Amino acid sequence: MKNKQDPPSQSTPQHHPQPTKPASTVLPYQTPRLRDHYSLGKKLGQGQFGTTYLCTHKATQNLYACKSIPKRKLLCREDYEDVWREIQIMHHLSEHPNVVQIKGTYEDGMFVHIVMELCGGGELFDRIIQKGHFSEREAAKLIKTIVGVVEACHSLGVMHRDLKPENFLFDTPDDDAKLKATDFGLSVFYKPGEAFSDVVGSPYYVAPEVLRKHYGPEVDVWSAGVILYILLSGVPPFWAETESGIFRQILQGKLDFVSDPWPSISDSAKDLIKKMLQRDPRKRLSAHEVMCHPWIVDDRVAPDKPLDSAVLSRLKQFSAMNKLKKMALRVIAERLSEEEIGGLKELFKMIDTDDSGSITFEELKDGLKRVGSNLMESEIRDLMDAADIDNSGTIDYGEFLAATLHLNKMEREENLVAAFSYFDKDASGYITTDELQQACKEFGLGDVHLDEIIKEIDQDNDGRIDYGEFTAMMRQGDGGMGRSRTMRGNLNFNLADAFGVKDSA
Repeated sequence: MKNKQDPPSQSTPQHHPQPTKPASTVLPYQTPRLRDHYSLGKKLGQGQFGTTYLCTHKATQNLYACKSIPKRKLLCREDYEDVWREIQIMHHLSEHPNVVQIKGTYEDGMFVHIVMELCGGGELFDRIIQKGHFSEREAAKLIKTIVGVVEACHSLGVMHRDLKPENFLFDTPDDDAKLKATDFGLSVFYKPGEAFSDVVGSPYYVAPEVLRKHYGPEVDVWSAGVILYILLSGVPPFWAETESGIFRQILQGKLDFVSDPWPSISDSAKDLIKKMLQRDPRKRLSAHEVMCHPWIVDDRVAPDKPLDSAVLSRLKQFSAMNKLKKMALRVIAERLSEEEIGGLKELFKMIDTDDSGSITFEELKDGLKRVGSNLMESEIRDLMDAADIDNSGTIDYGEFLAATLHLNKMEREENLVAAFSYFDKDASGYITTDELQQACKEFGLGDVHLDEIIKEIDQDNDGRIDYGEFTAMMRQGDGGMGRSRTMRGNLNFNLADAFGVKDSA
């Protein structure tokens, strides 16, 4: 599922351009009705495409998680295939003890439902923060589990492509809980030597070769290396104020092993991180080689002494900031999808003169001429290449939306005001801990460290967030796009500028 927005109004389906006629079903077989077997309970979480609910199996009263994906969000046949692939990959990996088990799939006219085991022990970082102490040895155990999942994926011909801490949950709240990989929405099957070019993933964790649009399974080891760096220091290895700054750091930046706490971290841990975050994928360790590294294998190499408490408090802030920003970006994205796509739909139809559902180079050239653009042919070709994510030679509706819905819309004043108002329930001009608590509930977020969120953003230390502090946080490049299945919006398209739609749909 790549860069989806809600489709245009359901009442006028004939106006909705599509690259290929969507299939009407995801599953190639008929299923019973979900509600005949399960009853749905409270919302556990909200992704960009599906909502996860607690669900109870009626016959046994056993508890599971059910991810429900509305079919109205599946805009073309490729989207249907993506969901089907996610289901196949979960089945393919289901024997692995650290992969969430799929229990069943159901489909009706409106939704595809994926029922899976319930992981009630919370996210990876949250658990570490909650425990309040953490050592290299514990980090080594966690990375062994994460890279073990990567090794299993690669041995079965699957590339994960979106490894990040939020995609690892503990199965129970107990001390001996198992860590499980949960989200395979971006995973693909691959053959040895096959190269991929679509830019997917989450900013902090994405490998340099993904940004260069030519990569293979080595990207998963890079992402695991980023997770390890954060586990040991509390901050990501490549950081900047903006997303493009983060990408620049990933492509050119140096690893910092000088600042605290690195002088007190073992040389073996640093050696492993350097080899996992090796820029040349051909020289990077494979998942199997990581599993054989002394820091992972030998219990005596990774020290058991607690890491500095500053690492935990930085980890708390990093985790909390991401959560608030993601909630705010979701509020804005939902608002955009309803109000700001209409004009772009009309523009797409104006350029797509043969009504094929995709725009060719000639159609783009003619369309630009009609709006009085005097771009040279080579510049139009560059625009075409930038927007044509799947390299099909044409721009489909989803690609067109991605290329014209500028990220600046995310940062436009009225959208920031709307997002701020969403949290500021009593319209006092401040977001308080209670209001954040309520928003977390609405978004199905469990134990979020609200004090840490407020402390991090609250520049005047009055214990609450005002509008200026909120917008400063939103304009920092700290991983908001991690919520989406692709990072098309980050590729600095200028198609919107070319048509003069930079600031209004």
